[in-house]
This record gives sequence, structure tokens and C-alpha cells, in this order.
Amino acid sequence: MTRARYPDEEGRVKNGNVELHYEVYGDGATTVLLLPTWSIVHSRKWKGQIATLARHYRVVTFDGRGNGKSDRPLGPEHYTWDRYVGDAIAVMDATNTKHAIVIGNSMGGHVAPLLAHRHPDRVSALVLIAPSAPIGPQFVKWRYDEFLDKRENFKRYEKWNADYWRTDFRDFSENFMASCLNEPHSTKQIEDCVSWSLETTPDVLIDIELAGGDSGGEEVYRELSCPVLLIHGTEDEIVSIEKSRYLAGLCGGKLIELQGSGHVPEGRIPAKVNLLIMEFIDRLSGASAAPPRAQPIRRAAKRVLYLSSPIGLGHGRRDLAIARELRRHHPGLEVDWLAQHPVTALLEAAGERIHPASRLLANESAHIEAEADGHDLHVFEAYRRMDEILVANFMLFQEIVQDDRYDLVLADEAWDVDYFWHEHPELKRAPLAWFTDFVGFLPMPDKGERDAFLTADYNAEMIEHVDGQPGLRDLAIFVGNPDDCVDTRMGPTLPGIREWTEKHFRFSGYITGFDPADFGPREEVRATLGYRPDERVCIVTVGGSGVGRPLLQRVLAAYPLVKRRLPDLRMIAVAGPRIDPASLAAPAGVEVRPFVPDLPRHLAAADLAIVQGGLTTCMELTASGTPFIYVPIRNHFEQNFHVRHRLERYNAGRRLGYEQTDPDTLATAMADVLGTNQAFRPVETDGAAKAAAMIANLL
Repeated sequence: MTRARYPDEEGRVKNGNVELHYEVYGDGATTVLLLPTWSIVHSRKWKGQIATLARHYRVVTFDGRGNGKSDRPLGPEHYTWDRYVGDAIAVMDATNTKHAIVIGNSMGGHVAPLLAHRHPDRVSALVLIAPSAPIGPQFVKWRYDEFLDKRENFKRYEKWNADYWRTDFRDFSENFMASCLNEPHSTKQIEDCVSWSLETTPDVLIDIELAGGDSGGEEVYRELSCPVLLIHGTEDEIVSIEKSRYLAGLCGGKLIELQGSGHVPEGRIPAKVNLLIMEFIDRLSGASAAPPRAQPIRRAAKRVLYLSSPIGLGHGRRDLAIARELRRHHPGLEVDWLAQHPVTALLEAAGERIHPASRLLANESAHIEAEADGHDLHVFEAYRRMDEILVANFMLFQEIVQDDRYDLVLADEAWDVDYFWHEHPELKRAPLAWFTDFVGFLPMPDKGERDAFLTADYNAEMIEHVDGQPGLRDLAIFVGNPDDCVDTRMGPTLPGIREWTEKHFRFSGYITGFDPADFGPREEVRATLGYRPDERVCIVTVGGSGVGRPLLQRVLAAYPLVKRRLPDLRMIAVAGPRIDPASLAAPAGVEVRPFVPDLPRHLAAADLAIVQGGLTTCMELTASGTPFIYVPIRNHFEQNFHVRHRLERYNAGRRLGYEQTDPDTLATAMADVLGTNQAFRPVETDGAAKAAAMIANLL
């Protein structure tokens, strides 16, 4: 799993004989200390906050004793309140933190006030999220005999029991985390917390429960001398919101009540919590956290912020085509592109302006590559595990639109913006035109019932978002036609994909980003590109990520066999920006290029192409009438269902499973495709113009 940001510094420090692991991010003038909570989880619980806060402040976090990379001492004496306060001071000293804004959740939400009360010179402000202070409402001193009691049957709340923890800790954790994250559609957050809990032991948590020590009383809160912000969900099942109302009265702090939220809002609604934290800090300092701004523009010009997906250069080409058509409707239109490499290289070559904040985006392509295992990528799970990156990139986007005025946001499969603006519609700052070329997560048959449940749950949340905020997308465009929608349901009790898409989207037809007719006669194009009339050209291209390396290597291994059957074959392998051509050990005769300028023109001139199952490349080949073999990535639901359905509708391409790409089978398939005349269904050439005409009305 790729992080949105990695620590700039990490180390270990001792408090007594217990070593604690700490991490430091960023170098801002203000330091934010993110405290551990109960040792059932560790500092990764702050993953939704770290990258965003570290762009503006210096952030220090550490694993609490008992979990993560810190020691796990045994004995209740190691888990007193004094120890927790001492841990925080030890980490602050080790990181040269003279004073900090201290943030704590749950149990950490009481350690933070204790730290401020005992060391007021080290704490400049407090943010307490659902604090579980052992005073006031809902505080009941449980009986030791009940916690230590042994019994045969345990109901839900009776599982708070030492014997049960030792007997079935996973079940306890799953129940407890479901209570902490009781909001609908919290499957990913619950899974994270359960996995982190399994990094500690029941004995550690039992020692924590049996630990004593001075936890302070009401005077801790009454005597606080620093500003305090309290954040608490109204539906918290672990600590009632009455607790924070009581504590706010004691310390004079400001309480923000999050409607419908549970015990871990920083995990479940991180964007909202991040903004509350930054607004609080900025009010204290009188400063404003803002990303780099775009260049000054002409006062009368319309302005668009264009978000182009980094997963595939085809998105960039179609986005360029839309932008060019949009400028026909609005001459002088200013477009700032928020994008990542390699899309930025394509845009810069076209003379477009990249928003300077683009360099701050967390790398989505690197995450996808890290999730792949050979030619296997469970892309739905990869998307789920990209949550940390999506939060960080949305927060950057949100700061841009809050700090700068745009007349329109164009979002090409910017899932983060669509999701978080639906979650928090009050954050919307400009009209939104959102478009995609597929609708609906689909389960992979080999992944079982859990995959089917999760994909349906994610689809249900999307449906609830759109039904609950029907006007939030000012325009939703499906890049294709109604017949391109797969004929299946989004879940057992959910609408059909085509039915729902027709209700909520407008259709542009496919957008290739180019018109093959503009290339000119094929013979002339081949001559211009250096291809001889007496050779058959095969281009192998696997996209802009490293996921295609295994397929590329298999095709190269098949080349000698194909060459013996087809002596006039010329093979060009395009490695892309993330695969070192020298690492491929290509056989003699194969030309390996890291990059091919104007690749669509080369593909249109080729006699054969071999590609993955990505939609944009396959549809570009279809539009050009070039025969091709496509090999969908295993467990990639979009390529195996959505793309396959569309290509079958266009009568385009020969599909091979990855298991069919051994040298003999692949060589035979290449010879067959080259020897067959396959008539593709024509691909429309006015998709960009149609999309731009719809979008232009929003300006």
C-alpha cells in the first residue's frame, strides 16, 4: 500500500525502558503533535490527516506503547496516565519540539489535556476528537470482576472481557470497530482498524484496562490555559456527545458537533475534520494555509480548472480534445490543468498550462503499480486502498478552489472530488462537470462473496450520493453511448447499470482525442513514419505504468517464433515512462522505445497492435481500424467487463487471457489476426465536440 506522504524523519526514543517509534513530516513553523489513542491501533490511524497537515505545518506522530513499531511491555504499571504523558514529552524532546498544537482522539483526547495541564509551556492549543475523559457523563467505573469474569457465552457488550479477548480477539475487534465506525459504508475504515488491532495483543490491552494512575479530575479542564477545539459526532456509540458538551463547559472550548458521525470522524470523514483543524490553527496564527496559485489571468477571461486522470495517457488526449473544442465556444478561455506525470508531459507538449500545485499531488499511478502482482491487479481493491492518496489529493484540490476563483471544474474520472463534494456539499465552490467512461464497480467471480458485497456497497453509496444531492454534478457525461453500458445490476437490490446511467448521465459518444481521417492516406502516413511497404509493423504498447511489464516480456519472448512464421514482421515495443527499456532484454530485431511521439498516428499506420485491455488505447485502435490483440489484466473488473463489452459491440480486437500468452499460442494468434480481415464498427469522431457543447452551457 502506497502512502500519500512518507516521513521526512523517523526514529526511536526511550521513556524509561520502553522505546517509542516516532515520525516527522514537513517543516512548517507550527508543529502539530498527533497523539496515539488506545493501543488497539497505532499512528496509521492519522493517515487521512498527515499528508494534508504536513503541506502547511510540521507534523509529529508516534506509535503508542503497545502497538505499531513501539515496544509492547507487559504489566499494568507500564500503561498509566503518567506514562502516556511522559511518552509525549519524550517524543517532543527527541524531535526538538518546544511546543505544539496537540491533537488527540478518544483516549488520546484525554492524554492531550493532561499534557497541557502538566506542561502548559509545551502546548499552544488542543484539538480533542471524541475525547474519552474518565470524568463527567457516561463515565462508569466498571467492575474488575466483570472484566475478568469467565463465562461461556458473550453478548455484544459483554465482549469487553479479558477472557473473551484472549479467546477470540478478532471477533471482539470487529465488533468494537463496527461500533466505533457505525456510519453506513464504513467497510474500509473498519478493515483498517481491525488490521491495526491485530498488531498488538490481548494481554497488552488487558494491562491497559487494569492500569491505574492519576487521570486528573475536572480541574484538568478548568485550568487549561490554551485554546481548545472539541470535535464530536452526534451518533458516537463509544463516547456520547454529552461528554464533549460537558468538557467544553469546563474548559470554555469550542465544540463542533458532526451530525451523523461516529467515534472516529478523522477516519470516516477526514476531509471535513482536516478543514476544521486547519481553520482552527489558521485562526490562532492569523495566517491562511493555501497552495501555490496559478498565474494571473486576463480579468475578463473565463477560468476552468481541469482535472485529468493520471491512469493512462488516453485520458489526457481526450481531455485536450474537449478543451480545444470548448475554446471554440469561449475564445480566450483560461484552463489550468491539475494533473500528474506522464499526463503533464503530454499537456506541456501541447502548450497547455499546468497548475503549479500539480507537483504536490500524491502519486496515484505509483500506487496502482505497487498494487499489481505481475499481470494481476484487483483494481477495485487497489482503489479502496488508495483512500489515503485520494483524501490528500482532494484536500489539495479543495484548497485551490477555496483560495482561487474558477468558473467551472472539469473532472475526468476525478473520483475524489465527486465523492467528497457529495459527502460534504457545503464544500462545493464552482460548477462541476464530471465525466467517466464506465459506471459501476463489478465483482470478480474468483473473489467470492466478500467482493460481491463490497462492490455493491460502494455502488450503493454512489447511488445514495447522487439521489441525495441530485444537482451537485451540474453536468455528468458518459463517454460513450447507452449501448456501451454493461447489461448487469450494480448489486442484488440495486438498479441496472444502463438504467441508472441513462437516468443520471448525458452521452457524448466516444472521445478518441483525434480523427483518424486527419492523419491522411495510410500509405503516406506509413512512409512519413519510416515504415516500408514490404513490411508488416506490429506495435506493442502497455500504457504509462509499470503494470504492463509482464505482458511486454511475454510478447518479446514470442517474437522469435512469430518472426519465423512471418519474416516480414517488424516489431516495435513501447516501454513507456516507467519501464527501463534496457531491463527488458529484448531479442535481436525488436526495437524497444521508451516513448513514441504521436503514438496514435503510429498505431493507425500499424498492421497489428498488442495491448492491455485499457479502454482508451483499444478504442483508438478501433477508430483507426487497426487489428489488435488485447490481454485484460487479471481481476481488473473494468477491463474484463466494461471494456470487453464495448469492444464486442464494436466487433473490435481479439481477446486473449494472460494464460494464453505463452510463445506458441501468442505467435499463432498474431498470425491469425494478421491474416483476417475484421470489419470494426465505426467510432464516432464528434464526441469531443458534443461534450464541449454540453459543457459550454455551464460557462
